[in-house]
Amino acid sequence: MEFSKRLDLFGEEIFAALNSRKVELEAQGQKIYNMSVGTPDFETAPHIKQALLDAAAVQDNWKYSLRDLPELLEAVCAYYARRYQVSVTPAQIASCYGSQDGIGHIGLALCNEGDTVLLPTPCYPVFIAGSLLCGAKPWYYPMTKETGFLPNVAEIPEEIAKQAKYMIVSLPANPLGSVGSPEVYAEIVAFAKKYDILVIHDNAYSDIVFDGRTCGSFLSVPGAMDVGVEFFSLSKSFNMTGARVSFLVGRSDVIAAFKKIRSQIDFGMFLPVQKAAIAALTGPTDLVQAQCAQYQARRDALCGGLRGIGWDVPDSHGSMFVWAPLPPRYQNSMAFCLELVEKSGVLCTPGSSFGPLGEGYVRFALTQRVEEIQKAVAAIAASGILA
Repeated sequence: MEFSKRLDLFGEEIFAALNSRKVELEAQGQKIYNMSVGTPDFETAPHIKQALLDAAAVQDNWKYSLRDLPELLEAVCAYYARRYQVSVTPAQIASCYGSQDGIGHIGLALCNEGDTVLLPTPCYPVFIAGSLLCGAKPWYYPMTKETGFLPNVAEIPEEIAKQAKYMIVSLPANPLGSVGSPEVYAEIVAFAKKYDILVIHDNAYSDIVFDGRTCGSFLSVPGAMDVGVEFFSLSKSFNMTGARVSFLVGRSDVIAAFKKIRSQIDFGMFLPVQKAAIAALTGPTDLVQAQCAQYQARRDALCGGLRGIGWDVPDSHGSMFVWAPLPPRYQNSMAFCLELVEKSGVLCTPGSSFGPLGEGYVRFALTQRVEEIQKAVAAIAASGILA
């Protein structure tokens, strides 16, 4: 059978390849410190679990939902007002099965074959995959050390800006750990208005920021609602990654187009999951703040620990990731990752998997307790890989 040429657009799934090597090493008795995939290890709050269990006991909740429950949409509206000081209506909200699913599909509602889209680099891989699936042409705007790993729209050529259909922004950034500001967002809004570009903001990590910084919603910036939408996820803040709950929030015409595409490929989110999402959005958030402090302690243990053994890794400012430059004698991030896990048992992700400009770095996920991170740093020091 001859498969679709579309498959040729995508390389090997890097996380699967790394996991395969991890399994092999574990079978040989190697202790593995897995800091590759960004899956939170914190406990999901009991009231969220109970809401799902209670709803799952009701037989009618096992039918197609066919819609977002009105009480779910109202819960999102209330949360945005309370957490971000942003006023939205139910018509400005659509659910999806996680931001990965949403970002992977939204281009189908926005782009025609050959349209230009603006993507950050380095970036989370689905930004690239989503644009390729809809037939768009990515143009990468750089997020570099020199700009604090933040967007600089002034560097985007005018001829490219005039062609662009949408621009993805992701702050706090995965994999870079950089955090946005109202000033950065205001520049993006002005740029988008000037060139009639839709901004799609990936808002997955606004509750994981460090050193006294604060982070809100892109939509809170004046004018952002005119030019933008954002994916708001429950995965990281509420430790619900497996439940796959995300919402597209913002401009109502974009929301309507997104819903039309979604209606062709699913029958709505499982009702017990919707009930769990309502519990998360309307319940206490003290655990969210507490785990942010724990993420910062992990950041300190990793970045400070690595600097202490001679690897100059700067502090992440936010997200659950650390973006580490390769030690000086290495040039290939995949080769370094494989050598690192072989010699120390520490598993991270090569920067090359995050698009252009990712090479030369690796990404660590802060998914181990402080004590385990300290052991991982000690294992790296003992491995001799930094010598």
